[in-house]
Amino acid sequence: MESVEVSAKNVDEAIDIALGDLELKRSQVSIEVLTPGKPGLFGLGGEQALVRVTALEEGTARPMQEEQAEEEAHGEEPPRGEERREPPPAERGDPIEVKDLDSEEVETATEFLRALIEGMEIDAEITVREPETAADGEGRASAVLDIEGDDLGLLIGRRGSTLAALQYMVNVMLTRKMNSRVIVTVDVEHYHRRREETLQTLAQRMADRVSNSGRPMTLEPMPASERRIIHLALTEDQDVVTGSIGEGDERKIVIRPRGGGGDDSDGGDRYNR
Repeated sequence: MESVEVSAKNVDEAIDIALGDLELKRSQVSIEVLTPGKPGLFGLGGEQALVRVTALEEGTARPMQEEQAEEEAHGEEPPRGEERREPPPAERGDPIEVKDLDSEEVETATEFLRALIEGMEIDAEITVREPETAADGEGRASAVLDIEGDDLGLLIGRRGSTLAALQYMVNVMLTRKMNSRVIVTVDVEHYHRRREETLQTLAQRMADRVSNSGRPMTLEPMPASERRIIHLALTEDQDVVTGSIGEGDERKIVIRPRGGGGDDSDGGDRYNR
């Protein structure tokens, strides 16, 4: 059974670092606090915490990176305030099924979206295309439903919040009406593609800072689809690894120097590939 001992300024941080080293979750390890540590006066004279984290018996633990990859590949989160009742398959953790553009599921989703747009008295056209990038849901979504027209900023909302709600409604409907494991991506004037380019630039800029400083950095909270873009953008980076910490709307990316190092009070799991 693999075991590591880690010291940090508090017990929780030491545990998080150890879990990252083992690539396991708390439910997959036993934790022994060797030294609880104590804060110093004005940052001086303190004592670091020391923990020993041991993996459970071989075969009982599932690598964290596998679970994280699955979460980031399939996670779908409802917008703030949305009731979590019978969510899409991605939110339930069910495997997602990818179908052709001419499938009944894609046609049904398109019709429902068209009805929503008409109900809002918005003059727009919907075109259906294949997903091409991570922002489109490549490998997950069966289709991208592009809404095109004039002055559609209302459908995007602040930082894409209205668009996220629209997409969530369409996929919930698809699940309820057809008991389907198919999901679609809803886009407005290629917002997702523009956001993807922004996130990729952000990821590289933050990775450069982490590499130069040797210290981890925590990004602002993002939905699962956007965290996945950050993870994928830095997959091949030889200097950093990425992880996710927090829950629900507050879940965020942590970028760490590869091989450890730095001092991040948030802690967090690692996302090695």
